Amino acid sequence: MPYVPLTWLAEHVAVPEGTTAADLAADLVRVGLEEEAVIPPAVTGPLVVGRVLSIETEEHKNGKAINYCRVDVGPEHNDAPGEGKEPADVPSRGIVCGAHNFSVGDDVVVALPGTTLPGDFHIAARKTYGHTSDGMICSARELGLGEDHDGIIVLSEFLPDVPTPEPGADAIALLGLGAEILEINVTPDRGYCFAMRGVAREYSHATGAAFTDPGLPENLTAGPPPAATEDGFAVEVDDAAPVNGNVGCDRFVTRIVRGIDPSAPSPSWMTERLVQAGMRPISLAVDVTNYVMLDLGQPLHAYDLATLSAPVVVRRAAPGEELTTLDDVRRTLHSEDLLITDSPGGARGGRILGLAGVMGGAETEVSPGTTDVLVEAAHFDPVSVARTARRHKLPSEAAKRFERGVDPQLQAVAAQRAVDLLVQYGGGTADPAVSDLDATSRPEPVRLRLDEPRRLTGVDYPAEQVVGLLTTIGATVSEADADGVVTVTPPSWRPDLVGPAHLVEEVARLAGYDAIPSVLPPAPAGSGLTPGQRHRRDVARALADFGLVEVLSYPFVGDTHDRQQLPADDERRLALRLANPMAEDAPAMRTSLLDSLLDTARRNVSRGLEDTRVFELGLVTRPAGVGAASSPGVDRRPSEEEIAALHAAVPHQPRHIAGVLTGKVVPDGVRGPGRAADWADAVDAVHAVAGAVGVSVELAAAERAPWHPGQCAAVSAGGRVVGHAGQLHPRVVAAFDLPPGAVAFELDLDALTAAAGDQPVQPTPVSTYPPGKEDIALVVDDAVPAAEVLAVVREGAAELGEEVRLFDVYTGEQLGEGKKSLAFALRLRAADRTLTAEETAAVRDRIVTLAAERVGAVLRG
Repeated sequence: MPYVPLTWLAEHVAVPEGTTAADLAADLVRVGLEEEAVIPPAVTGPLVVGRVLSIETEEHKNGKAINYCRVDVGPEHNDAPGEGKEPADVPSRGIVCGAHNFSVGDDVVVALPGTTLPGDFHIAARKTYGHTSDGMICSARELGLGEDHDGIIVLSEFLPDVPTPEPGADAIALLGLGAEILEINVTPDRGYCFAMRGVAREYSHATGAAFTDPGLPENLTAGPPPAATEDGFAVEVDDAAPVNGNVGCDRFVTRIVRGIDPSAPSPSWMTERLVQAGMRPISLAVDVTNYVMLDLGQPLHAYDLATLSAPVVVRRAAPGEELTTLDDVRRTLHSEDLLITDSPGGARGGRILGLAGVMGGAETEVSPGTTDVLVEAAHFDPVSVARTARRHKLPSEAAKRFERGVDPQLQAVAAQRAVDLLVQYGGGTADPAVSDLDATSRPEPVRLRLDEPRRLTGVDYPAEQVVGLLTTIGATVSEADADGVVTVTPPSWRPDLVGPAHLVEEVARLAGYDAIPSVLPPAPAGSGLTPGQRHRRDVARALADFGLVEVLSYPFVGDTHDRQQLPADDERRLALRLANPMAEDAPAMRTSLLDSLLDTARRNVSRGLEDTRVFELGLVTRPAGVGAASSPGVDRRPSEEEIAALHAAVPHQPRHIAGVLTGKVVPDGVRGPGRAADWADAVDAVHAVAGAVGVSVELAAAERAPWHPGQCAAVSAGGRVVGHAGQLHPRVVAAFDLPPGAVAFELDLDALTAAAGDQPVQPTPVSTYPPGKEDIALVVDDAVPAAEVLAVVREGAAELGEEVRLFDVYTGEQLGEGKKSLAFALRLRAADRTLTAEETAAVRDRIVTLAAERVGAVLRG
């Protein structure tokens, strides 16, 4: 994100004295530039000017020569009590220093104990090399002002144009290290705000402060840049394969500066601003290009002229080409990468100089011995730069600006600024040869109705205000025609303004978003929840009442099918694999809720929650029968056939409900031991779901992974199987590290809802007559499912059976081998009368007879 120092901003716009970073943030947010952070000063504490009084050089055993210096740091700081007094003829402090580039009488920068330097480095008095070092004499790198760490700062050399104050003076203010910096958040359509020029313009819009555009030729200190000459360093654009229909480069300016002093340092004000903007000072030529980029928004590149062969050629990469970029990484290039190369017929055979708009190459970079520099200022296609930067994972400062759109009228001005700075601070001479390959065009005009802002925002902006605000942002607005329509030509630095809605947004933004009233529209009469929505809420509520906790898990899964012991031909193994999964170990979409829910249960158990009861309501993906569809282009609306093909390629995604119960459903207590979850709890949860939907279900014995073959029930509704419930297979339990006896259920909620239809659940009238109670124990073969016997009992009870409940299952020698006894509790009630003993006995007899016929049951004696 861009950093905004107030002193730098004030060069382009009138910032009132005393404005703080917080004030600046409050002003900028009104025009849509949000505060990211207010960065405190880089250095805090007593950083002062010191004068070297004496130097004693000592050789130590490790071969290192150190200097013990007596430094005058001002009356307020000399000989601070308890911080290492040393005998001296005049008040001073003793400081150990390993640098040797200073002499007695030099003025230096001293960090006294209590100072905090960049990197949260705290200074304190300490014993070292046999002396107490009562502070630190600082280098440029230690203060964040550059990379020089070989020698300390000598103020007469570091600030040659600034009178050095007396010892003890505040060095934080002298070096500009005490300023707050505002970091702002810039949206992708406001790329011009990645420069001080753009932020200053927006501050002017927000406050009305006077703004001087540094990007206009007439505002250059040395006058407008010179026109192109015949002998300029030649440039050619050979782009036979444009990206997205746009030629990769439509403007390329080159300027030459000769005779630069390679040892010339960057001025301190420039390094200070680069550091404040979050960039590292490197050398004069590089610092100048970075400074101009940060100030104007135009990325520049400096080449060592001695390493180039004319002409420079801008072209696409050929297959197999490679480039070592400035970060010393060897990169294999893509055919869409736009390159800067030199002449194929030159002495060096047409080398690749860099990735256009992203990063230069290492072979032609400016070196410590460079005296002649070629400055490049170009305009590249944003799409091409963005794709190259992402392809090579190179989010450079230049790429950030090019991919958001750079002003195509800025190149000559930016190059001239760089030339002027190199001449002024490097002692160079500007070559009169200028090259400017310019194929840019003015922005497309946009027709705008003057009442369009009112129509879109609801605010009645007068026509004069609309025209005035659009003119303020730099647009040219024609006279309105008879229909109240004007033609607006956006400024060159606003490539995002391509339609009437964009212009309306500018009007609303500059007039103030707070001027747009918050009007709540009247809510139309709704039809309420759909049956599916009602069922989902009712089901979730029913399971919560049953004691289960709802969870949400990611639908991406890995090897869960093997752990669930699914057969090789199971339809659930056919899963949709993602081309770009979030995690390499979870590349597929789940085909069952248990795919992810079992892992959720495992995670809870592994963290100490042995008694886990969780459920999930969500979609599963069944890709059977669908194929891939080709992606239609973005240059037109897809045809009906393409849309139909896209719909056909979307896999079936039914909504399921599933739950897992582990450990005990009834905890141990003072009334006795608890009860572990078993298959009956899973079946009861199924009945709770069915009851919430308002549909009756039937259970039958089944074999289906991941359930135990002998304790799995198929759940049917509306004549089809809609799910399964029961105890998990021991091998599955072990694979997921769950407690023994874990149970689970999963139902197709869409199918269950379809079986219920659109009718709401009808309440059962409550009879005021007393119930009759009967208990029946039936002996059947062990292979007969209890659910089948239960269904027969309910059928025999007919309309009088208010409740039929299985309350006991018994096996033993009394019944004989292969037999079991099922005991049912019946509650019988009539809606219009009290049942007689004869009526309840008749129901009992009917049940016994029907059970004998259907399942071979006999009444247990």
